[in-house]
Amino acid sequence: MSVLSPEFHSGLSQLLKGLQAADNVERTAAEEQLNQIVGDNPNQVLMGLAEQIQLAQDTATRTFAAVIFRRQSSKPRKDPNTGATRDLFLTLPQGDREAIRAKLLQCLSAEPDSSVRSKIGDAVAELARQHTDENEAWPELLGALFQASQSTDAGQRETAFRIFSTTPGIIEKQHEDVVIQAFKGGFADSSTPVRISAVEAFASFFRSITKKAQAKYFSLIPEILNILPPIKESGDADLLTKALVSLIDLAEIAPKMFKPLFNSLVQFSVSVIQDKELGETARQNALELMATFADNAPQMCRKDTSYTNDMVTQCLSLMTDVGIDDDDAEEWNASDDLDADESDSNHVAGEQCMDRLANKLGGQALLPPTFNWLPRMMTSSAWRDRHAALMAISAISEGCRDLMVGELDKVLDLVLPALRDPHPRVRWAGCNAVGQMSTDFAGTMQEKYHQVVLPNIIPVLESPEPRVQAHAAAALVNFCEEAEKNILEPYLDQLLSHLLMLLQNPKRFVQEQALSTIATVADSAETAFANYYATLMPLLFNVLRTEQSKEFRLLRAKAMECATLIALAVGKERMGSDAFDLVQLLGVIQNNISEPDDPQASYLLHCWGRMCRVLGRDFVPYLAGVIPPLTELAGAKADIQLLDDEDQVAQVQEEDGWELVPLKGKVIGIKTSTLDDKHMAIELIVIYAQVLEDAFEPYVNDIMDKIALPGLAFFFHDPVRVASAKCVPQLLNAYKKAHGAESTQLGQLWERTVERVLEVLSTEPAIDTLAEMYQCFYECVEVIGKNCLTGTHMSTFIESARTVLQDYQERVKERLEDQADNEDGEEAAEEVLFAIEDDQNLLSDMNKAFHTIFKNMGTTFLPHWEGLMEFYKIAIVNQDPTQRQWAICIFDDVLEFCGPQSWTYSQHIIQPLVDGMQDDVPANRQAAVYGVGVAAHKGGESWSDFVAASLPMLFQVVQRPNARDDDDVFATENASAAIAKILQFNVGKVQNWQDVATAWVDTLPIVNDEEAAPFAYAFLAHLIDQQNPAALNQAAKAFIAVAQALEAETLQGQTAVRVVAATKALVQATSLDLGQVAAGLTPEQQSTVQAYFS
Repeated sequence: MSVLSPEFHSGLSQLLKGLQAADNVERTAAEEQLNQIVGDNPNQVLMGLAEQIQLAQDTATRTFAAVIFRRQSSKPRKDPNTGATRDLFLTLPQGDREAIRAKLLQCLSAEPDSSVRSKIGDAVAELARQHTDENEAWPELLGALFQASQSTDAGQRETAFRIFSTTPGIIEKQHEDVVIQAFKGGFADSSTPVRISAVEAFASFFRSITKKAQAKYFSLIPEILNILPPIKESGDADLLTKALVSLIDLAEIAPKMFKPLFNSLVQFSVSVIQDKELGETARQNALELMATFADNAPQMCRKDTSYTNDMVTQCLSLMTDVGIDDDDAEEWNASDDLDADESDSNHVAGEQCMDRLANKLGGQALLPPTFNWLPRMMTSSAWRDRHAALMAISAISEGCRDLMVGELDKVLDLVLPALRDPHPRVRWAGCNAVGQMSTDFAGTMQEKYHQVVLPNIIPVLESPEPRVQAHAAAALVNFCEEAEKNILEPYLDQLLSHLLMLLQNPKRFVQEQALSTIATVADSAETAFANYYATLMPLLFNVLRTEQSKEFRLLRAKAMECATLIALAVGKERMGSDAFDLVQLLGVIQNNISEPDDPQASYLLHCWGRMCRVLGRDFVPYLAGVIPPLTELAGAKADIQLLDDEDQVAQVQEEDGWELVPLKGKVIGIKTSTLDDKHMAIELIVIYAQVLEDAFEPYVNDIMDKIALPGLAFFFHDPVRVASAKCVPQLLNAYKKAHGAESTQLGQLWERTVERVLEVLSTEPAIDTLAEMYQCFYECVEVIGKNCLTGTHMSTFIESARTVLQDYQERVKERLEDQADNEDGEEAAEEVLFAIEDDQNLLSDMNKAFHTIFKNMGTTFLPHWEGLMEFYKIAIVNQDPTQRQWAICIFDDVLEFCGPQSWTYSQHIIQPLVDGMQDDVPANRQAAVYGVGVAAHKGGESWSDFVAASLPMLFQVVQRPNARDDDDVFATENASAAIAKILQFNVGKVQNWQDVATAWVDTLPIVNDEEAAPFAYAFLAHLIDQQNPAALNQAAKAFIAVAQALEAETLQGQTAVRVVAATKALVQATSLDLGQVAAGLTPEQQSTVQAYFS
């Protein structure tokens, strides 16, 4: 029975027809009318739509009414009672809400058509989400859904689980026994679609509950897995895919709950992957399920008796599924679309899975089964086998790097012959493997194997197939990017003659790739490229000067890139007037760009940045043309769209450059391509400010206020915030250079800058980006200098730091709890290791911020700083060595920059330094011994007893068995410098001073730490000047220590001059036989002695 009048329904029916009209004018008018009546009487509209769903005769009207109901119910509206903005439905009077909800549930239970029922279910789910999110009661809903899940109508049962799936919050608070029974009923349902919906609902529900609560539901896994075999046997690939997608979801959240049945699941998944009758989607989802276990439970996969062998076999098999119906690669050769999307192909799925297995299981697990197959595949007569083997090497080299790097000669013995294979796709795969290995084994490939790699791949540039030529050139990019100039130099003639040949190729994509490769070679060869400048630059100028049609725009963009990278390589002097001609050409090209999709525009921005680096201050006259388009990009707002329905979501998904974010039952679309351009533009601004400094001053205020400072809080895109954080201190520095450190102009700019920078220390949500914000802060303070912070600034900084440290402690606690759940021998997940690394970087950058404040504010920072003492006390006794180091380093800053006043905190500092000197972690020993040295140098009389008593421990640091190993040497050298400081500044407190000084000479040399060396060697020079026996009686030792430091360049500048002069006096005073002493030095050290002492 209808609550509303027939007249209202007649009007509403006409409105619904208008909303579906093909005519734009009619549809727009209907939309405006709907907005009007919803605004005037929302409760009547929603009730009317609910009655249309119930009473309309045709399914199309009922379906459309349900869709419109869902959209309108979720529109934002101000609550007339509170003024708060809420979902429209929740702003209606309570009585109306109850009536509409009841009507909607009636519609759901009575609707006979499955497609209409599905849309009603979506509307119910939307209202359920609103109630759950806002903690509003809808007492009838759960009973109605549980009743539907027991209905004799399979469609009703399926709909109930679909609603649970969409809004799992409905059942989160129910007792687990009730929930388990409901899901058990669903898993055992006689209807397969219902069983699948139950699995989907369970996956959604499981993700929504806490980790502790999840364990109560592990017992359901056998019943879920029992659903799979009958579906496979039925051959219904679509339903099987749905089930597998839900299992993937569960495997991501709690992979270990599958442990008792894991081997059975592996066998089942392998049987699906093997079954070609099931189609690609189901097979690839079975593969994805197995790969998800590798991602999230690698130890469980390694322990399974068949997992690794079976997965490698299936991946390699899928990877041979390439080039079907194109055996001779004729179609492949003829295609110019190098970026054709093959992401849903079996061979790509196999390659990606091999990559994940390698990264997660490691070489020890993966290499034996893989290389059991690869040699046989490489000698197979089937080209697809050889292609798959080479692509497998490309896929696993990153993850298996540690083991493969020692066997590179054997791997190359497999790969390099493929560059001469008769089949073009095998040669292409060979190039791919060489390129990937050049990146994954960077350094080793270039240094040890250039003499076999380059002579084998350069001839491939002569291949008859353009795609092979282009891919060989692309592989050379990877090789040359990581090659030193001296390695490339002998090959430059051969390389460039072949690449110049490719520039004549009729295929544009080959020319474009050749230009990119030439640019990379120039970048790596640096000044050695000057010999080829006269040949190449005129060709590039010719391309840039020639008017080109639209399809040649990318080629010209690549030519610009190549020309400017060559300019960077050879420098301004070699270019002469060409540098200015090139800038003029770039200006002409920029002025002729008229279309927003012209690729030349983004390339130009980078080209201008390179030419600024080439020309330096000579670039200033061109800024007026360069900066406006750059700042327009850098100041771009986020392009955000609210997507109301599945059609809009699907449309956006088809476009490149969008990110979709679910939010309260809706989907937000963020255009990331705009944000990538914004990020790149801000990075280029950083270059201009760095290079031009004071000459960039005219642009600083505008960029700071409109781009850099707002960019710090641009929460749509982390890279924009990071680039803005790099930009702010560079802009301050440019302004300082222009106006002076004490100027009013700089003071005003700093005043509004520091407020914003301090603000983001409290609001930045991403840990890795927060570290960048701390770096931004301390770099700004370094630029502005002494006494640049007020008491308010320092208090704000400390409060931000307090919050950050509390959050950090909470994250550490959660990680320890999670770690306790891990099995013996199970390593931490990759994301956990990344999170730990992010936290370590954050602590490091926070430390530098404290260091910089103490350096510039001195003792005035102490009253603020001591408010965080509780955190230092916890950190200094923590099992985590990073936390101990963090605390000691801050105590070091107090000692260094607060001098005698630091003694006030001695009861907090002394024991950590004592413990730190005995710490088995080298970085902590280094921090502690440095602190003792600083206390000796800067601490005054109060610290003198402590530092003198520390001498035995400092000598113990120097005398450790591994004291000169790479990890330990900085602690050792800092201990040597600390002893020197104690002997120099605390003479009266050191018993047996002469014996200690004599023993100290044995702690030299200092050949790694450039900060420790000047103190130590200045003290050695002091001993020599005083003709102290510690130096005179150990002249040979002292001389060798000086020679070693000079050769290592830890001893430089005026300190080196003074030490060399003192050492010459020592040689003369002791009649030291330099020839005899130098005989024990390395050839490099002997050359240094010759240079300084001859």
